[in-house]
Amino acid sequence: QVQLVESGGGMVQAGGSLRLSCAASGRTTYAMGWFRQAPGKEREFVAAISWSGGTTYYADSVKGRFTISRDNAKNTVYLQMNSLKPEDTAVYYCAAARTGQAMAGGSSPTSWGQGTQVTVSS
Repeated sequence: QVQLVESGGGMVQAGGSLRLSCAASGRTTYAMGWFRQAPGKEREFVAAISWSGGTTYYADSVKGRFTISRDNAKNTVYLQMNSLKPEDTAVYYCAAARTGQAMAGGSSPTSWGQGTQVTVSS
């Protein structure tokens, strides 16, 4: 099992940037990813990265604006979010799974973090 703790959420104006971090403990040889859930909507996939960091996956809605990366020496995965839009407002959840492809394809992750709020004002 892996335990996940997110940080870095907050409030930002449209066009701004935020970086989310997710610290993992326990078994950390997993692919990692980010999901988000806006009020009244289902949780949706945002991005994922393989354990090696060599393969990444993105939702179409964030391609070119968000970048996922990881530092395995620190057991931490990051989500750099640029050119933020009001529709990016959501609770963002870190997740772990056997493969990034599985997360991107709709499979439920093995573990979830507690979530961090991101609010983008217009």
